Amino acid sequence: MIPLKDEQETTITPVATYTIIFITSLVFVWQMIRGINDQTIAYTFGFVPAKYTMGQMADYFSLMNKLLSPFTYMFLHGGLWHFIGNMWFLNIFGDNIEQELGPFRFTVFYLVCGLLAAFFHFLLNHSSALPTIGASGAIAGVMGAYFLLHPGNKILTLIPVLIFPLFVRIPAFIFLGIWFFLQFMNAAGHGAGSGIAWWAHIGGFLSGMVLIGVNTKLPKTGVREWSDRYTRKKRSPRLHVITPGEGSSDLNLYGTIALTSLEALTGTKKLVTIPGGFKKSIYRVVIPAGIQRGSMLRLKGMGKSIPGMPPGDLFLRVEIKNII
Repeated sequence: MIPLKDEQETTITPVATYTIIFITSLVFVWQMIRGINDQTIAYTFGFVPAKYTMGQMADYFSLMNKLLSPFTYMFLHGGLWHFIGNMWFLNIFGDNIEQELGPFRFTVFYLVCGLLAAFFHFLLNHSSALPTIGASGAIAGVMGAYFLLHPGNKILTLIPVLIFPLFVRIPAFIFLGIWFFLQFMNAAGHGAGSGIAWWAHIGGFLSGMVLIGVNTKLPKTGVREWSDRYTRKKRSPRLHVITPGEGSSDLNLYGTIALTSLEALTGTKKLVTIPGGFKKSIYRVVIPAGIQRGSMLRLKGMGKSIPGMPPGDLFLRVEIKNII
């Protein structure tokens, strides 16, 4: 299962999420230049439990290195797909949690989840001399928070069926529940010897659930409200998931598409998907400049079809948010 988009729209630009992705990307480029399999980098900046428990290895590393390794390890990755997968998941789930916490608390939340993930890994692998690298533990914390905050939200998911892409909408609690179950099965089963820190994933997920609850007990400082004024979005998402309704007596389908006032004024291009089928899963829609609220966009041939009759159309009613 490959998550493509969550349907919980946010009203702010996730600057902290994007900054973490940017910094991690720079580090990955540096790794590529140095050599992605450079073990010196992995042992120096990765989290190695034996640094703290085995005398010979512990003596080799400075106190500062031991203090920083539980943080620096989450900015390293072991390969291109490891890096892309982690950043993709952070991009999908991070914005919603950042909107809940604000950029400053989200940054602290992310780092603490990564720290606790490393600690959880240490508890169960305290004598391991293998370096652990990757943002998976911290991102698992973000997913754990999402699991609690938006359990019923739908995740647009790509499921490859042979050579066909199947797009389905899966509730977040099912998608993330399956993910967590697979981590546990791998940690407890044959995946334990694969070199992947499965228990760090589990620890990060549980840490995120606990920390997002702790956040509700913390006093508000007003920083989030201040940051929201500067990070509020001026455009709606590029990809819109449409769940159309049927007309009373025809083959047409009807739905809505939400735009910002800026997009309505200047015009824009969007991608529209109707989950649940193999054919024409994604459509391109051109929004003309100056479109008004309540206007109807006609997507020809995207309605219901009956043998022997031409297919109906899909009509999208324009909604405009954040009016200026």
